[in-house]
Amino acid sequence: MVEGVQHRRVEAGQRYDVLHTDCPARDVVNHVTSRWGAWVLISLRSKDLRFYELRESIQGISEKMLAQTLRALVQDGLVWREVEPTTPPQVTYGLTEFGRDIGEPLTELFDRITQRLSPSSAG
Repeated sequence: MVEGVQHRRVEAGQRYDVLHTDCPARDVVNHVTSRWGAWVLISLRSKDLRFYELRESIQGISEKMLAQTLRALVQDGLVWREVEPTTPPQVTYGLTEFGRDIGEPLTELFDRITQRLSPSSAG
């Protein structure tokens, strides 16, 4: 069972006004640029991961924050969630086409930053 939300497209020539508080795109921007949203998208850029693998790949994130971030990104249609009915259930996450599209510039930004850092400032 794969969960995700399909967003309706704006009419040709129209754009969302992300600076307006009622803009639906604003929520997506807030989730992507949240403290953990970008890290989830970057972690999922190359392969699908289970919850515990995501938690291990993003150092410093709590289970609660990861669950909240994933819930928002699934609701926004950026991440899909698949539950295998085993005991305990195995939950896998991956990027939707929309998530890959949004994650690509984040990956480029991440790569540019890490390439520009001097080895002494790497953590």
